Amino acid sequence: MKQTSGPAKKPAEAVIKDIRRATRRQFSSEEKIRVVLEGLRGEDSIAELCRREGIAASMYYGWSKEFLEAGKKRLSGDTARAATTDEVRDLRRETGALKEVVADLVLENRLLKKA
Repeated sequence: MKQTSGPAKKPAEAVIKDIRRATRRQFSSEEKIRVVLEGLRGEDSIAELCRREGIAASMYYGWSKEFLEAGKKRLSGDTARAATTDEVRDLRRETGALKEVVADLVLENRLLKKA
């Protein structure tokens, strides 16, 4: 009779898959834009560009599609502009002031109704 002690071991395939997943390269948005723009310039073939960058051609075409769709949406005015920090701060200050005015008016209205 064979007894095992300790935790059960993972199959080798699962270990390899976990390692690949943990070491997968992450690309920033700036890197993706740079690669797509290089591809759009057409100085090198897409295959050569992908080899040089170490990415699959399907990944490049996915990035390219997202890039062009985002540009199309932006140019057609479908996306809302992000507010800057100063604008948000000013709007919060204005909202606070308006809330105070509303509270004063409600209080004044209640006092007038009682009188």
